[in-house]
Amino acid sequence: MSEEEIAPTLPPARIRSRPDPFLVVCRCFSVVTAAAALLCVAVNVLSAVRSFKGGFDVFDGIFRCYAVVIALFVAVAETEWAFIFRFSKVLEYWVGRGMLQIFVAVMTRAFPDFSGRRRDLVLLQEIASYILIACGVIYVVSGVLCIGFLKRSRMHEQITREQAAKDLQLTLAPTFLQELERRREELQALLVTERA
Repeated sequence: MSEEEIAPTLPPARIRSRPDPFLVVCRCFSVVTAAAALLCVAVNVLSAVRSFKGGFDVFDGIFRCYAVVIALFVAVAETEWAFIFRFSKVLEYWVGRGMLQIFVAVMTRAFPDFSGRRRDLVLLQEIASYILIACGVIYVVSGVLCIGFLKRSRMHEQITREQAAKDLQLTLAPTFLQELERRREELQALLVTERA
């Protein structure tokens, strides 16, 4: 028996690329921003329900409905779904995204309850709006400093690196598959001889 028959051919080693720490931080920040936007959605839905339930403040209820729709748009924009960017190019840039987040936060904070009957709702409004304002300001400042361009550049590099690794594995895979097929045929032949 030759050495090739004794030592089985191992599958090609999986090429692992470590995730870019900068992109990980950006993804975490996107998750925090999306969570803040969803908190704004929840607060505005509660405010709209209370406004319509009383029937005395329909304008506030309608205003809250608009805030819900725009806050949902902010949350979806954080997923960086290409479909959204196709129709709203301004959200691809961090300054535009930050301005929209600040706008939603201001809408969430608008028309506070001065009577003091809904303290819990006012507290939630303040928390949601201030978190989203902070995220919006960070986006605007980062956009001015061209961090968004840096992120897009790093994402492009990572996608290129992953594609190269997949291409390399595909070029190595046929030899492994051929070896695996040859080994299967040998084992089947061995089984047939043992049965006979």
